[in-house]
Amino acid sequence: MPDTYGAGVAGGFMPSEEATSAAMPLSGVRVVDISSSYAAPTTSMYLADMGADVVKVEPIRGDDARGWGPPFLNGEAVWFLSVNRNKRSICLDITTPTGHATLMKLLESADVFVENMSPAKLAKHGLALDTLAQRFPSLVICALSGYGLDGPDSALPGYDLIAQARSGLMSVTGPVGGTPQRVSTALSDVAAGTIAAFAVSSALVRQRTTGVGEIIDVSLLESDLAFLSPRIASYLAGEPEPRPSGGTDSVVAIYQSFDTADRPIVVAVGNDRHWLSACQVLGLEHLSMQSDLATNAGRRDRRLEIVGLFQDVLSTVTADDALTMLQSVGVPCSRIQHLSEVVVDLQVVARRGIVKQDHPVAGPFESVASPWKLASDPLARTNATPAPLRGQHTREVLAELNLENEQIDELIRKGAAWAP
Repeated sequence: MPDTYGAGVAGGFMPSEEATSAAMPLSGVRVVDISSSYAAPTTSMYLADMGADVVKVEPIRGDDARGWGPPFLNGEAVWFLSVNRNKRSICLDITTPTGHATLMKLLESADVFVENMSPAKLAKHGLALDTLAQRFPSLVICALSGYGLDGPDSALPGYDLIAQARSGLMSVTGPVGGTPQRVSTALSDVAAGTIAAFAVSSALVRQRTTGVGEIIDVSLLESDLAFLSPRIASYLAGEPEPRPSGGTDSVVAIYQSFDTADRPIVVAVGNDRHWLSACQVLGLEHLSMQSDLATNAGRRDRRLEIVGLFQDVLSTVTADDALTMLQSVGVPCSRIQHLSEVVVDLQVVARRGIVKQDHPVAGPFESVASPWKLASDPLARTNATPAPLRGQHTREVLAELNLENEQIDELIRKGAAWAP
């Protein structure tokens, strides 16, 4: 095996010229995506970030998320821009016979099909998944929905808020004794989209070796259940049913926020070594010498007491001083940062966690990069293309299906397709 990586700085890797010229992992994979909103577009964006050619098939009016705002940048919705980079957009009316036939022709060229319609709507549009699997036996079909493709509530619509509520996630989130709260971001959507991208990539490995396709069924509800794995397992093992706990952990005794003299921080005493170190640096050595606090189980029994003692010390120092002390002995801790601090965080900046694209209408636009880095293509994050304009690539993609200009013009004239 050739040595494709040389030694890099700070213990990392420096890709060689051979490595950087290699194709992206999913180069050569074509994804046809008829989904809208946020979860399924997250799936196709992550596949595109790995090099897949993603053809985003929008209705003539465009993806619903194009209207999600404000904020807008010169009329372009920021939410849409944030989840549709590295894609090509075509507009088809798949409810018309001609538009449906064009979609079928497009699927003939596809390796992956991503959708987020209800089973009833799929059947109505001639896209029943079993039928598609029979017609395209090597196709990897990915269906995202609120509740999954079967079960008594499979026909119900699902959104992030609904999934967070029904999964129990909200029941453990919020202040002690307070009203359950939603995690204030599109958590379910990003989780489901990420899980689906993993499942699609796994199915593509088998497709490449056997030619066999797959139907992948991912729901917002079960994606949120995955976040609750330790909580549900603990409850089923006999622990009391958890309630909102103000950011503390149900198992680890010191795993929460603390007030300092100027701003709150979080401290995670994740093991017995962290406990001893924290006690030492905070002047609480007497706690470290008590045998009944030597393990997490004992510390949990006396949680309120030791949390109070930690708080007494931390409230007398600034956040910076507290972090310096704790980090000097290897205790995990952090400020609770505002977004204005996150986007300029030196670690985030060094890792290129925020990337900029130059959109033809919106102008310069910044968004969160894909949450991985490839040693073979370290600049992949910064070389992304911006989200496409509505129907920007309709003619280009249809021409790749060997349609003549006259045929494309006829599709547009009939209203089965649209181009700017």
